[in-house]
Amino acid sequence: MSVFGSDQVFAQRMDSINYSMTQKKTTKVNNTPQIRTNIKSYRPYFGFIPYNTFLTSASTATSIKYDKILTVLKVYPNPVEDQINIMLRLERESLLSIKIMDLLGNEVITLANERFPSGEITKSYTFPTRLNSGIYFLRIVAGAETSVKRISVL
Repeated sequence: MSVFGSDQVFAQRMDSINYSMTQKKTTKVNNTPQIRTNIKSYRPYFGFIPYNTFLTSASTATSIKYDKILTVLKVYPNPVEDQINIMLRLERESLLSIKIMDLLGNEVITLANERFPSGEITKSYTFPTRLNSGIYFLRIVAGAETSVKRISVL
């Protein structure tokens, strides 16, 4: 004899169960408001742009050409012992600063800090003190432009 009192066992198929009570219809509602504006995206530029160019349009602000003031042509001899020669070109008269920096960025020697005329310039500098042998950087600044060259000292 069985537990239910008869030999028949009733089973119900899973697909015949009514799931309408347990299942909920999910509809994705996308009611996020879309704001459409005419604001240009911000693009930082580290340099001087006249304020009037921002008032006209962003397309003209990106088409402005900036002239290069400083061009370092040659730094020789490299490796250096006690004298260094620098050949450079300035597009317009500007304040020129030439410094020797160590690997940590500390200023070791200031070779020049004066106003130079435009044109090609060749200068020879003798170090006032003996530098320890190693690697240094020659930092040349003209106006807002900076050029860095690596030099080795014997």
